[in-house]
Amino acid sequence: MRNILIAAAVSLLLSMVGTPLAIRLFARRGYGQNIREEGPSGHYDKKGTPTMGGTVIVIASLIGYFTAHLTTLLSAVTDPPTVSGLLVLFLMTGLGAVGFLDDFIKIYKQRSLGLRSGAKAAGQLVVGAIFAILIVRFPNGYDLTPAETKLSFLRDFGPSIGLFGFTLWVLFFIVGFSNAVNLTDGLDGLASGATCLVLAAYVLIGNWQLRNSCTMLLGPNCYSVRDPLDLAVVAAAVLGACFGFLWWNAPPAKIFMGDTGSLALGGVIAGLAFTTRTQLLLPILGGLFAIITMSVIIQVGFFKMTRRRVFRMAPLQHHFELSGWAETTIVVRFWLIAALCVAAGLGLFYLEWMPKQ
Repeated sequence: MRNILIAAAVSLLLSMVGTPLAIRLFARRGYGQNIREEGPSGHYDKKGTPTMGGTVIVIASLIGYFTAHLTTLLSAVTDPPTVSGLLVLFLMTGLGAVGFLDDFIKIYKQRSLGLRSGAKAAGQLVVGAIFAILIVRFPNGYDLTPAETKLSFLRDFGPSIGLFGFTLWVLFFIVGFSNAVNLTDGLDGLASGATCLVLAAYVLIGNWQLRNSCTMLLGPNCYSVRDPLDLAVVAAAVLGACFGFLWWNAPPAKIFMGDTGSLALGGVIAGLAFTTRTQLLLPILGGLFAIITMSVIIQVGFFKMTRRRVFRMAPLQHHFELSGWAETTIVVRFWLIAALCVAAGLGLFYLEWMPKQ
């Protein structure tokens, strides 16, 4: 528990202090956001707002995590970083690097599109494939690896789907959720606020899995998770960094996270889903991301079939903008939807522990 608090506090402080420094640095260098011409007209006022703020989230998260473990070296109890935690942080950092390259190209070439879609997808797939292969290795003393080649909801279930099938499943999840957070990042504070809620859920899940671990107390509902406490530390570190960033990203935003932040945050929640063995619970916890992604799929698919649009504009938040809703109204209401999705996901997670009549 101490590591969770230290990681969250350090990353929060660094993000709160570091973000305004990044705002001044990026503004001085002209690292401003370019706005799509076909987007809502109200977004033109945001042109030139510093972007690539996701670099602050990634750096603050890493420092917060390692600081928490470094403090244990000064105490009698040694608590080194775990393989599970490091792999999730690798996924976050790797996808953040892909996003950083995309953001930098946008800024350098002064356009709203950065990496070509093929190159961007290739970067996500390479990072994701490395993560997928490594998380089924590194067994501990109880022969537990960070993940098994199985599907999971509240825990693993069913037979193994094989390394190849599991790798494809991991890649689908990672690319899907990193792009889902990216699609959600269209209004000030929307993606960062929703991600904070999902990360808070994973802090609670990691803690509960530790207290009911099969390595400590064998029971019918125990969890076979390799490093639940350290995964809670990772979630807390990123939560603190994301929360500190939200202070400056909330409407009206002084800085945007860019693809650097959205891909990194999508990657970290996907990584936590696999290492806590709650893969199919994540679409419920991150229901807002799923809804927004589905709005794009519906819009594109329906238009290709009928040449007509379901929404005024996709992703969904822009539909409500063009319907006359104020940006802050959309953001707050979507945060409420995200909170309801997290509450539903946590309710399902704890449901099996409810007393049976």
